[in-house]
Amino acid sequence: MEPKRNYLPIVAVAMLALAVVIALGVLIWAIAGVGDAPASTPAPTIAVSPETTPAPSATPDPTPAPTDVPAAPQPEAVPTVELAETADMGQEYIDKMVFLGDSTTYGMGAYGILPFTQIWSDSAGTLALFNWEVDPIAYYDPADPYNAQSLSIADAAARRQPEYLVITLGINGIALLDEQQFKDYYTDMVQAIQAASPNTRIICQSIYPVLDDVVPKGISNAGVNAANGWICDVAQATGVRYLNSHDLLVDDTGNLAKKYSNGDSMGIHLNNAGFDVVLNNLRTHGWQ
Repeated sequence: MEPKRNYLPIVAVAMLALAVVIALGVLIWAIAGVGDAPASTPAPTIAVSPETTPAPSATPDPTPAPTDVPAAPQPEAVPTVELAETADMGQEYIDKMVFLGDSTTYGMGAYGILPFTQIWSDSAGTLALFNWEVDPIAYYDPADPYNAQSLSIADAAARRQPEYLVITLGINGIALLDEQQFKDYYTDMVQAIQAASPNTRIICQSIYPVLDDVVPKGISNAGVNAANGWICDVAQATGVRYLNSHDLLVDDTGNLAKKYSNGDSMGIHLNNAGFDVVLNNLRTHGWQ
C-alpha cells in the first residue's frame, strides 16, 4: 500500500506565494494609481476688491476759545460846541446874561433893549479884539446902575461873576489880524475870563453879517465868515459854547438883510428888529 502523502506544507507554500502575488499586485496598482490620479482641483479663488480707503478729510482747525480781550478805551465824549435848538428859555434866561462886545453889542444898551448893567464895552462902544486887555470897559454895577466904573474885562468878570457871558467881538479885528493872531487874542481873552470867574458859562456868538458895498475897507462878509469859523474853533479849544446868529440875519446874497440894518454908513449895525432876532436865538438855543 502506497504511503499517504502529507500535502499541508505544499498548500501553505502555495498560499504564501499567492499572498505575495496579491500584495505585489496591490502595490503595483497603488503606485500606478498615484501617478495617474488627477491633480486636486484647487479651491476657487474669490477676487475681493480692496475697499477704497476714503481720502482723509481735512481736519478743521479747532475754534479757539474766546479770550477776554479788553475793549479799546473810548475817547471821552466832547460836548457839542455849537448850541442846539431848545425850548424857549424865556426872558429870565436873558436877564441872567452879560453881553461883552463892540459897537454891535453896545447898540442894545443905546436902543434901550437891555440895561447898561448887562452891556460890557468901552465908553465909546468901539472895543476891539486886539485891545481887549488894555482897553477898559464901562462897568455899570447893578447896585449903582447910573455910575460907570472903568475896569478891565478880567476885573469886571471877577467882580460880577456873571452866570452867562455872551461875547460878540471881532469885527474890528478882521481887517488887521490873520487867523493865528485872531485866535490867540480871542483865546487869551476867554481864558482870562475863565480864570477870573470859573463858573461863568461863556457863549461865543458869531459876528453878524455886513453890507459889503458899505462897510469900511478891509471888512467883508468873506472875512466875517472866516472869522466865525475861527471863533468856533476857539470855543471848542477852550471848552465854551458857540452860537450861530449870523445865518438868521443874512439875505439871499449873503449880506446883512436890509430889514435888520440900522441904515447907517458903516453897514455893520443892527436895528431893533435885528437885535430881536439875536435875543430870540439865544432864548431858543439855551445852555443845557
